[in-house]
Amino acid sequence: MGTMMSEQEALKCSSARNRGGTQRVEGKLRASVEKGDYYEAHQMYRTLFFRYMSQAKHADARELMYNGAQLFFSYNQLNSAADLSMLVLESLEKSEATVEDEDLEHLAKLFSLMDPNSPERVAFVSRALKWSTGGSGKLGSPKLHQLLAVTLWKEQNYSESRYHFLHSSDGEGCAQMLVEYSAQRGFRSEVDMFVAQAVLQFLCLKNKNSASVVFSTYTQKHPSIEKGPPFVQPLLNFIWFLLLAVDGGKLTVFTVLCEQYQPSLKRDPMYNEYLDRIGQLFFGVPPKQSSSYGGLLGNLLNSLMGSDEEGEEAQEDGSPIELD
Repeated sequence: MGTMMSEQEALKCSSARNRGGTQRVEGKLRASVEKGDYYEAHQMYRTLFFRYMSQAKHADARELMYNGAQLFFSYNQLNSAADLSMLVLESLEKSEATVEDEDLEHLAKLFSLMDPNSPERVAFVSRALKWSTGGSGKLGSPKLHQLLAVTLWKEQNYSESRYHFLHSSDGEGCAQMLVEYSAQRGFRSEVDMFVAQAVLQFLCLKNKNSASVVFSTYTQKHPSIEKGPPFVQPLLNFIWFLLLAVDGGKLTVFTVLCEQYQPSLKRDPMYNEYLDRIGQLFFGVPPKQSSSYGGLLGNLLNSLMGSDEEGEEAQEDGSPIELD
């Protein structure tokens, strides 16, 4: 028993020593940055990163780079900060760490500090999403998408925010962003189109729950929409009926609905394309023989999936727009 205790104590001492060592090193690095020796400090961070990684101290390496990146951001040293942000990702990839919420929050924090127009940010986000899937699916963790969407919304980058909300499970946040988007950038005559597109795309992504939540939240919160259902705008009534029909799964209801509302559905050429896909997913409609989802819908769904590469991979599976 005595020997066990001493082993545990030894372990505790050594980890405390390591932590103390790390804190001392961090103190020196911080002092260099504060003095304005940015280049030397950046090189030291990199050296320590590779030393820690070679010793398999992945968590230490990651923490040091995360703190260092934030320090460089606070001194407006954006290139050094972006470089250390990439090393945070490298440590996650190489350690084969499981995807934890804290890591996703750290990645989203670094993303929010990056210059919105920098190429580094684009590279960072695509790598972060790839890592965050943890091997399941190609689209990235819904939680990370949600955090990115909120940052982009704050930056008023509504279209990018919308893309990330579509791949999250946050229908409510998506609706609130769309209300603001429509008020800031849309015509009053298009208030119904903002939510119709989002609902149809959520359904194409087989996310029925978020489709319902985005619709109910948007129609309740939008100042230009009178309380419904039924609504003044026919397109909103169509979406309301469609969501009920998706729950019921009856093909005849779906077909009649699409026929009755053709005048509204002609307002955007994509609506009928989305509805073809929704018919296949929820009502057992066979795919059209001629269509391998090229053209408009193919391009759009590839962009929804994040890249043409993924579209090509999906085509090899024989299902070009499987949007899981």
